[in-house]
Amino acid sequence: LDFTVVKQPLGFIKILQWFFAIFAFSTCGSYSGVFRLSVECKNRSESDLNIEVEFSYPFRLHQVWFDAPTCKDSEPERLFLEGDSSSSAEFFVTVGVFSFLYSMAALSIYIFFLEKYREGNRGAQADFVVTAVFTFFWLVSSSAWAKGLSDVKESTDPDEVIELISACEHEENHCREVHEAVMSGLNTSVAFGFCNLVLWGGNLWFVFKETGWLSLFAGTYAPSAEKQPAPESYDQGYGQDPYAGSQGGYQPDYGQQGGYDGSLGQGGYDQGGPTSFTNEM
Repeated sequence: LDFTVVKQPLGFIKILQWFFAIFAFSTCGSYSGVFRLSVECKNRSESDLNIEVEFSYPFRLHQVWFDAPTCKDSEPERLFLEGDSSSSAEFFVTVGVFSFLYSMAALSIYIFFLEKYREGNRGAQADFVVTAVFTFFWLVSSSAWAKGLSDVKESTDPDEVIELISACEHEENHCREVHEAVMSGLNTSVAFGFCNLVLWGGNLWFVFKETGWLSLFAGTYAPSAEKQPAPESYDQGYGQDPYAGSQGGYQPDYGQQGGYDGSLGQGGYDQGGPTSFTNEM
């Protein structure tokens, strides 16, 4: 076990990704809202002052219905909301769930198999590719869900829904909003979606440094399986005289009496020189 990796950016960001993914898909997938309308007819007995309209994930609003009075001494009419944002909402939640699972799996590998993860850089390279894919998915899903949430808000706006009620087209009837739906949870889900985009995008750099590609691009990367050749000077064993080669260097011969070889004796000093000088003195 190596829990020190959680103190490093590589592991610490994975913990943040794990938490933020939970917040993103839970705030969206568990949402349920309700808004209320009031239709007051000219004949008060036909009025309905508390019309509740409930909707929830995955926001197939065209399947959400409610009953509204017609103010004509008849049965209330059944109306449906407009719009369908299920595709963007489900895609957003799916990306959040899979991000949660991958973050948990990657963090487990960092803690239990960090040496194998870094061995040969293959684990880091696979991690980089998956991280890049999730970064792209968070960008697409968060943008799509932000647009889908805008459509949900418009379709569940009580003022827009009132226009669907035929009784509200007559001036003698009074239609108004009683309570609008609370969208703070859905706004939070969009915010967490873009936070995940920043986290996964920023994590690309720290995973990229583990791949070894940075050294390869810089021209300093050497595969661990290949050994660099030793310099030629290392072929000479220790204790050998570097000047003992057949060429070059000064090689005195101390075996002769004069201390110099014959080539120096010719045209130089001879052995009798110093003796004749003393006799003259």
